[in-house]
Amino acid sequence: MRTNTKLFLAAGLLLALALALFVSPFADSAPDGLTKVAEDKGFAGAEQEHDLSDSPVAGYEVDGVDDARLSTGMAGVIGVLVTFGLGVGAFALLRTLRREPEGEPATEARAG
Repeated sequence: MRTNTKLFLAAGLLLALALALFVSPFADSAPDGLTKVAEDKGFAGAEQEHDLSDSPVAGYEVDGVDDARLSTGMAGVIGVLVTFGLGVGAFALLRTLRREPEGEPATEARAG
């Protein structure tokens, strides 16, 4: 991987981590679009618990952290790291699958 690409990825990851840690705690606490519509249309009472509602970062908070802003920021950082890790893993898998099998000559692009 070229140095410019590595620098771009590192800067993007650092920016996403900074936003998750320092900006996400200030997000609006008003209901999001789907919740607002459910409340306005009168079917919010039919809401059911999600299967992962007892997970360590459910509700954009980290269990065991008493400070609400810090808990939200930490949940954001965890989300960014998990998403970045999954992305890197997916691209590594795709790169591995695209490699030429050993023993076969690589095809070269022909000039027109």
